[in-house]
Amino acid sequence: QVQLVESGGGSVQAGGSLRVSCAASGITYSSYCMGWFRQAPGKEREGLATITSGGSVTYVDSVKERFTISRDNGKSSVYLQMNNLKPEDTAMYYCAANSPWRICSVRESFRYWGQGTQVTVSS
Repeated sequence: QVQLVESGGGSVQAGGSLRVSCAASGITYSSYCMGWFRQAPGKEREGLATITSGGSVTYVDSVKERFTISRDNGKSSVYLQMNNLKPEDTAMYYCAANSPWRICSVRESFRYWGQGTQVTVSS
């Protein structure tokens, strides 16, 4: 059974930082593309960043200068370091995993999803 479990969300003031984590089980983690997404109330889900099995990363423009995705294959985990947070970053943050033969892009349909962790940024 595949499980992705996010943690590390919380409340922070604008300008602050948070790191959210995602632990995976039930998959050959090291070969999977991992991604971070978010969804704010009343808005569509937004892809933020991806990281391939080899560590190549992509970001959407809105977070490129502030967020950093990383992975630790030994811990079957992926992380999203978020700096200089803004109130508009308030959302539920989800990690997702995609099969290694698929293109590692937020535009792809990811196969496995976590339950999410809430990030709230106050002004």
